[in-house]
Amino acid sequence: MDAVVIRSLDPLIGELRSRGYTVVGPVSRDEVIRMSEIDAESDLPAGLTDEQAPGRYRLGPAGDGMFFGFAASPDSAKRFTQPPSRTLFRMHGETVEEPEEPAPKVALLGIRACDLAALAVQDRVFLGGRHPDPGYRRRRENLFLVAVNCAVPGGTCFCVSMGTGPRATSGYDLALTELAGPHRFVAEAGGERGAEILRLLPHDPATEADLHAAREVSRCAAEHMGRSVDTDGIKERVASAPESPQWQEVASRCLTCANCTMVCPTCFCTTVEDFTDLGDGTAGRTERWDSCFTLGFTEVGGAPVRGSGAARYRQWLTHKFSTWFDQFGTSGCIGCGRCITWCPVGIDVTEELAKLR
Repeated sequence: MDAVVIRSLDPLIGELRSRGYTVVGPVSRDEVIRMSEIDAESDLPAGLTDEQAPGRYRLGPAGDGMFFGFAASPDSAKRFTQPPSRTLFRMHGETVEEPEEPAPKVALLGIRACDLAALAVQDRVFLGGRHPDPGYRRRRENLFLVAVNCAVPGGTCFCVSMGTGPRATSGYDLALTELAGPHRFVAEAGGERGAEILRLLPHDPATEADLHAAREVSRCAAEHMGRSVDTDGIKERVASAPESPQWQEVASRCLTCANCTMVCPTCFCTTVEDFTDLGDGTAGRTERWDSCFTLGFTEVGGAPVRGSGAARYRQWLTHKFSTWFDQFGTSGCIGCGRCITWCPVGIDVTEELAKLR
């Protein structure tokens, strides 16, 4: 289906809800953009923009009435494909129950190109090996993805360097480019599922002027990235620096708090915890997000494998930009900049990579 112009998002939201989807989009909450359930386009953060820098995030007025005039938020699609916590099984006496994992129908409205790339990375992790995760597959199949092409990259974004944005090129059901003067959206279908819904919405054919304006949005965004990374030979460059003094230097600042891995849309590490409820006599096991920055994450003989912050930071960065290629055939970084923004001490991964050079 050719690109069309839609004037309001309410018909799209209504159509998705009528098909049983919970529509999740960006909302302003607690002075940050979060992904939460929405009922109408009036729930979207119109006229807001963000300022992002190492260790800094500020939300403020833009005064333009645009719905998507901000960069990546701390939330990503990972929360909906790999839940932060899930019960693996429960036991009561000799009875063992493995609960059916919920896989609700969710439509993510406002997902960015970098997050689509992150989903593709997660697909390789959870579906590409010899033991695909059936729960992940069900949750992934029940996602309807409405991408929005970035117009305002953040001060910590470097998706152009990683080849993941700012324009969505694949992996979406619908892609929108928000335009002003007058306010409208150029909408494109990424497949039959998106085209089926797009045909039902009030729309006009996109003119050449509309398409040119949409291309200009992406071109301008690409030229205003807040950060950049030299990716030429990055896999070998990082792998060849295990004894670099830079690891000790960054460790002197790193709190090993795991903020970077919690907001990262591709980090997938988990741990399991056993529990016992003395009240009803049940026991069970849960899985929850964990991080390679946690001291006890990897142990041998009861002792941590990586006892220092330098070793844990080296493990994280080397895996992201080097050994991830060996495991999954791609980088583990999609250039969203979240790890820079939400690091409490402002460690900038792009600077660390430049120093390793």
